[in-house]
Amino acid sequence: MIKRLTPFLLALTTSLGAFASSPNDSPVNSKAECVILLHGLARSSSSMEKLGLALRKEGYHVVNQGYPSRQAAIESLSQKAISEALEHCPQSYKVNFVTHSMGGILVRKYLQGIVISELKRVVMLGPPNQGSEVVDKLRNVPGFHFINGDAGLQLGTGALSVPKQLGKANFELGIIAGNKSINLILSSLIPEADDGKVSVRNTKLEGMKDHIEMPVTHPFMMKNSSVIKQVIQFLDKGHFEKHPTQQQ
Repeated sequence: MIKRLTPFLLALTTSLGAFASSPNDSPVNSKAECVILLHGLARSSSSMEKLGLALRKEGYHVVNQGYPSRQAAIESLSQKAISEALEHCPQSYKVNFVTHSMGGILVRKYLQGIVISELKRVVMLGPPNQGSEVVDKLRNVPGFHFINGDAGLQLGTGALSVPKQLGKANFELGIIAGNKSINLILSSLIPEADDGKVSVRNTKLEGMKDHIEMPVTHPFMMKNSSVIKQVIQFLDKGHFEKHPTQQQ
């Protein structure tokens, strides 16, 4: 059974970061707002490039922050990555975050102890805000820690879950959850509707301002044009554009 599951650990790494790349191209029409992008576990800043380009076209100053997601625990990653990213935001600009997967947990951890006075809005894509059952089931499989690092072990739903220790959102938060999967093996480990890595239920967080489900998968949602449109909508208006099939 372990040999059968090990290949799917590699699939897990395509979803849930690597090194800092902070392209800060000046937008044509500046909004005097900065958007910090944070990728997920075992991904890199390149996974957020399409989203970053769209945000620049909308006039935002974008910081696409990479970080070595498999080389440290969430506490350390959060402090280093976000502190570095904030240095690239022009002074007096409002600060927004758009995150994928574990990137959202880094923001929650950072904001637990530090106030960003210029903070405006946060959009999280597929965040394991209540942890992921995938981590619960595979954490002891040989190779899991090697592939996902200390941070990966902190994303379960049990007593060691960092997301479940961080409390409610005390900032303006919008969450987009995917409900489609391309990894049926990992989805079989999750008891409810999911994106292949995180259940829709576990993306939710007390204190969030808005939440929508979209027919997208965890590894690729940040590249989806409809998702990008919703991200821009929330950053601009503070709410998502609702459709009949989308529920709070």
